[in-house]
Amino acid sequence: MHSNLVSVGKFADFLKPFQNVFIFPQDNTYGSHFGCYCTLHPNLSTPNDRTKAVANVVKSLGELIPGIRNELFPVASAFGEHIFFGLERAAAPYFGIKAYGVHMNGYLEKDGKEFLWLGKRSEQKTTYPGMLDHLVAGGLPHDISCGENLIKECEEEAGIPRSISHTAKPVGAVSYVDIEGYRMKRDVLFCYDLKLPDGFIPHNEDGEVDSFRLVPVTKVANIIRNTSFFKANCNLVITDFLFRHGHIKPEVFGYLKLLQSLRSGYCS
Repeated sequence: MHSNLVSVGKFADFLKPFQNVFIFPQDNTYGSHFGCYCTLHPNLSTPNDRTKAVANVVKSLGELIPGIRNELFPVASAFGEHIFFGLERAAAPYFGIKAYGVHMNGYLEKDGKEFLWLGKRSEQKTTYPGMLDHLVAGGLPHDISCGENLIKECEEEAGIPRSISHTAKPVGAVSYVDIEGYRMKRDVLFCYDLKLPDGFIPHNEDGEVDSFRLVPVTKVANIIRNTSFFKANCNLVITDFLFRHGHIKPEVFGYLKLLQSLRSGYCS
């Protein structure tokens, strides 16, 4: 873990040339408790100033931050608090900024059994191409509520009309921290369940999903247990579904430890 944190901290070295945007304290060292850190220049006095300045830095870094989405995520002290500035979505983990998303389990009940609709991500996606995903999931931009964002994603990703998607139930959140290279991904995922009518067939509208399949929940659990086919954070949201729908019982070894792991990041 320590070597991973040092790698993340070294990303700051790429920011030091931008002295009109970032300030590095004199006692800033990788050996400190929190690792390397910086602040924004005090001349950047408004959220708009900060957003534009940091955006120019991200653009200047080029391929160091791949998969630019031209979509801003909010930077705030906690969810729903005052937004300090907006940051390019792809850059959020490089700056260690907490990001939020909505993930929806689309399920149906048939013959006394539960089934989950799964999506297979397009091979053209810049992140996790070809992997299994939720029926609907998406990052949460700064200018839309969780509920409205979910309804929008339902239409774009699975062709689910508002008349159905508005019945999706918010069922909590999962959180995690994932460190890889220069990236520290700190995510909170708001979870939703949508019980779909038998006979509904999802269809993708935005080109981000290659195909859909309806899979028995027990088989989905085995895919998570035995393979790496799913986009990693989907495992958490589906595991949460398995707990809430009684597919994982307290008698299972490691029940509480697994339950606790679903909220291993800060939910704030």
